[in-house]
Amino acid sequence: MIDTKKELGQHWLQDEDILQAIVEAGDVSSNDFVLEIGPGKGTLTEKLLESEAEVLALEFDQDLIPELEKKFSNCKKFAISRGDIRKFDYNTLQPGYKVIANIPYYLTSNLIRALSETSNPPNLAVLLIQKEVAERLCAQPGDMSILAVTAQFYFECRLDIEVPAEFFTPPPKVDSQVVVLSRRSQNLFDVDEQKFFSLVKAGFSEKRKTLRNSLSGGLQLSKDDVETLLDKADLSPTARAQELLLSQWHELYLVYESR
Repeated sequence: MIDTKKELGQHWLQDEDILQAIVEAGDVSSNDFVLEIGPGKGTLTEKLLESEAEVLALEFDQDLIPELEKKFSNCKKFAISRGDIRKFDYNTLQPGYKVIANIPYYLTSNLIRALSETSNPPNLAVLLIQKEVAERLCAQPGDMSILAVTAQFYFECRLDIEVPAEFFTPPPKVDSQVVVLSRRSQNLFDVDEQKFFSLVKAGFSEKRKTLRNSLSGGLQLSKDDVETLLDKADLSPTARAQELLLSQWHELYLVYESR
């Protein structure tokens, strides 16, 4: 019996139907190369291998690795590596790979940014994460965040099945949900990504404040200059960052860069 480590955010999922639903959300087949982050006891790994995909499992907890190696010793399509996904080099993977994972909640934001910004992104990521964060990733204007803008700039995002806390051992304090991130064939807009996201970050720099105030502080511009930018972008100075469409961020970026 393998005990969970609270400090690593480990919660085992063993429900066969939910595990199969995660694999089906990724449309996993024999043609796929899958990076599984945190295989744990290998329950999701087993479903992935049943789909005949090639699986590289990246596990941070070295105590879990011997049992996983033993469990899948006869499977030629399985490989395991000890590592920290926060330091992982995605360029070591073949292009077109998929990421399928039940990940610790504390890794989510870092992982989304890494999958978004790497020069070798996955074609598809299927992540079982905290339900509230899954909803934030797929948010609509009115509830947007920097994380939502980042994810939706690079991926088409959709929510899949919800997984109540009681399906995990031990149960986490909150429910989980599967989010499916399909990489866009090309970036949503032709922008200098660093400058675009610097603008977005400035807009979100002061929560609950208007764009007039947050952009003034974030961009080190006078409020009058910001009002001029917003007017040219056809945005109200009293609008708030969480209310903007991605297309409105793009328009604001174009105006800001041409000033």
